[in-house]
Amino acid sequence: MRLDSFLSDVRLIKRRSQAKKACEDGSVLLDGRAAKPGKEVKPGQNISISFANRFLEVEVLEIPVRSVRKEDAKNFYRVTREEERRTELY
Repeated sequence: MRLDSFLSDVRLIKRRSQAKKACEDGSVLLDGRAAKPGKEVKPGQNISISFANRFLEVEVLEIPVRSVRKEDAKNFYRVTREEERRTELY
């Protein structure tokens, strides 16, 4: 499954177009390397996502066949690291 599709199907990023842009901008790493949106994702790989106010690292457990329900989404990945980022205003 494509990286951008995985991110949107398991609801880590809301829309596939946003996931594609995040990959193109270098905000998404697959096993520690910048990954294009079409890169194939397999179980056991690690995905790191830099959001504006947080950092998230997950391990892929399973590949969904299609978009999954919100309640089932967390069955496809395991959060290995999560950090909140503080933005200070001057």
